[in-house]
Amino acid sequence: MNTSVSNEYVRSLDRQHVFHSWSTQGALDPLVIAGGEGCRLWDHDGRQYLDFSSQLVNTNIGHQHPKVIAAIKAQADSLCTVAPATANLMRGEAAKRILARAPQGFGKVFFTNAGADANENAMRMARVFTGRDKILSAYRSYHGSTGAAIVATGDPRRVPNEYARGHVHFFNPYLYRTEFDACDEAEECARALRHLRRVIECEGPAAIAAIILETIPGTAGVLVPPEGYLQGVRALCDEFGIVLIFDEVMAGFGRTGQWLALDNFGVAPDLITFAKGVNSGYVPAGGVMISRPIAEYFDSHFFPGGLTYSGHPLAMASIVATLDAMSEEGMVDNAREVGRSALGPGLAALAQKHALIGEVRGIGLFWAVEFVSDRRTKAPLASPLVAQMKAAFQARGLLTFTVDNRLHVVPPCIVSAAEVEEALAIMDEVIGDFSRRFAQ
Repeated sequence: MNTSVSNEYVRSLDRQHVFHSWSTQGALDPLVIAGGEGCRLWDHDGRQYLDFSSQLVNTNIGHQHPKVIAAIKAQADSLCTVAPATANLMRGEAAKRILARAPQGFGKVFFTNAGADANENAMRMARVFTGRDKILSAYRSYHGSTGAAIVATGDPRRVPNEYARGHVHFFNPYLYRTEFDACDEAEECARALRHLRRVIECEGPAAIAAIILETIPGTAGVLVPPEGYLQGVRALCDEFGIVLIFDEVMAGFGRTGQWLALDNFGVAPDLITFAKGVNSGYVPAGGVMISRPIAEYFDSHFFPGGLTYSGHPLAMASIVATLDAMSEEGMVDNAREVGRSALGPGLAALAQKHALIGEVRGIGLFWAVEFVSDRRTKAPLASPLVAQMKAAFQARGLLTFTVDNRLHVVPPCIVSAAEVEEALAIMDEVIGDFSRRFAQ
């Protein structure tokens, strides 16, 4: 903590000079953060917070991991930056480690600066590879805020940004709010696949380059797909010659208790996008894992894309150190075990106790609590009330990630059972208070 700097000064500096994303600027009152370690953050006045948001669901190894900090410093001493056309040791080592976690049959990695441009370039690869134009994606999805990525996104933020061409949306499974009048997961799966088949047929299979899906949609509500759904999408892509892209930007690298979320389902796509957890955002980085048929196609065909900072050495060093630390310290196993034995059961117990909770769903350390004002009708709790709830969590020292009527419970993969217990106690208190006041 730097005692010579105050929260008030930092907040004033921010409000005078910083333009924030997804915001009406005049209404902002940003939380000030000065430092952090592990699952904790603190401000300049020494007030501590338990981070159960992982910021934007990306600090999977927690804050200020010493091995990653040391690796970034060592790389800075050696070579801070270099053009992407060169060969660089850290870039090669990072790609090697990433591909070691990919399904069989993947051969190359294209590095980007974040998840949005990873999805942009995956869609570009699919279009060039197939010679087709259309991209199919789910309404309940988020793929980034850049040109094609925001239009592939299904949530309403795409509407004022729809400048890219060739995008078509479909409904993915979500039994709690089924679009298909389904009674159970099997029926939801079958009807969702039938719906997707009809969209493909009506849009013209020969015009569709790719289907892009978050393996587990994150911002849309941690929608764990029903058994057989991803296999069914894979089969449709094979039938019609469509490239299948799994967006693992949020769900990948330990978040679900597996190295990649797709490992939970036994399905391999043709392209995999990643960012966030690959190095916990210590230095901006993302990329596309490319299956061998697509990688080999570009051995003799020009790829019309590139980025100045593709494979930036500092980012690559942070990836190498992050993946090594995750493996050496058993972080993925910890995410699976703490989710199974502590977080999942604890959230289920809250759902039994509090009338505002309509459903709890998730896997590993990737959970959503869906708030409703009426359990019978499933009417979503108004988002301003959820914002008030988030403020109440923060006032008690718990940082959370909320979207619409949902609380997303997404602590770092290093979280302990004791920290889960601490967070659940705060949630119990706050949700209980709001349930008494607002539940029907």
